[in-house]
Amino acid sequence: MTERTKLKSGKRWVVKIGSALLTNDGQGLDLSRMQAWVQQMSALIDDGVELCLVSSGAIAVGLKTLKIDKRPQELPMLQAAAAIGQMGLVQAWQSCFAACGRETAQVLFTHEDLADRKRYLNARDTLKTLNEFGVIPVVNENDTVATDEIRFGDNDSLGALATNLLEADVLVILTDQDGFFDKDPRFHADAALIPEARALDDGLLAMAGKNGGALGRGGMYTKIVAAQQAARSGAMTVIANGRVDGVLEQLRAGQSVGSLLYPDLKPQAARKRWLASHKQTRGVLVVDAGAAEALKAKGRSLLPVGVTEVKGVFDRGDIVAIETANGERLATGLVNYGSSQAVQMFGKTTTQLKENQLLLEGDALVHRDNMALV
Repeated sequence: MTERTKLKSGKRWVVKIGSALLTNDGQGLDLSRMQAWVQQMSALIDDGVELCLVSSGAIAVGLKTLKIDKRPQELPMLQAAAAIGQMGLVQAWQSCFAACGRETAQVLFTHEDLADRKRYLNARDTLKTLNEFGVIPVVNENDTVATDEIRFGDNDSLGALATNLLEADVLVILTDQDGFFDKDPRFHADAALIPEARALDDGLLAMAGKNGGALGRGGMYTKIVAAQQAARSGAMTVIANGRVDGVLEQLRAGQSVGSLLYPDLKPQAARKRWLASHKQTRGVLVVDAGAAEALKAKGRSLLPVGVTEVKGVFDRGDIVAIETANGERLATGLVNYGSSQAVQMFGKTTTQLKENQLLLEGDALVHRDNMALV
């Protein structure tokens, strides 16, 4: 079975649609195109697919209502625009799906909702229950209450988190580009479309750059990051042009549309998937080269002796990042000791820790069973 033909057998899809598409580059909600996407999504459901829609556009719609052309930087302004725009956005989706005989439900998340294990599981159960009732979840970031510390930063990341939550087979990111190119096609006439690639190919992020559009927060860079997040739970990602007629139907048929980024790892256990999905953490444990090698190549737990620095304030059971001295993130995990204890422990051998009676919760700062490589 080829990677493309696997799309035919995918039972659970997450479809993410960006602001530029939904608002026709800021001109207002493109209702005719929204209806066309809904008709295709309805056809997917008829074909046995459980579907979740991740919709950007609330801020863009709100800015249009307020007659503001450029996305502001001030958080209160963004929150106000989101509050205004979310009303029209949800009503538009509800109307479009109702025309196809489908029920919808609005689901708003912040990063904090998914950083807590209990709330993460509750969110997963809600989405799955909606699907069981045949209701399409329309997911967006809760921009009206989010702060700089807990914003997802882009709905591509939110799409990947929804994919992980639902253990979906396919993440489709509809954008205003034909797919992923080796160069930015807006500035390079010789840019070539990449029809298929391994999602975790190290070279993809270098090609992507970090520039997004005027209305959205993302760009191709965030889409590649999202594809890599989705790949860690075994899901494939397609980046495709949402303005192509019948784009979702073509993808379902296994046709060569857009760029397919496929996983080459076995799906992680649900707990590890949850850990790997976190970009924001309570603190950082900086490790030396030996510890980094033990984590990546040997699947070991993180012992205090391999830690060279402790950053942040955290408690036992919080999620922390494990990074190299140059800032490369290696893993995230549940820490066994609070930061005040970790500061006393790092750099010391197990024997030294026992002699100083510092081992209260085992000899690992982060046990391998509570750690996910990223």
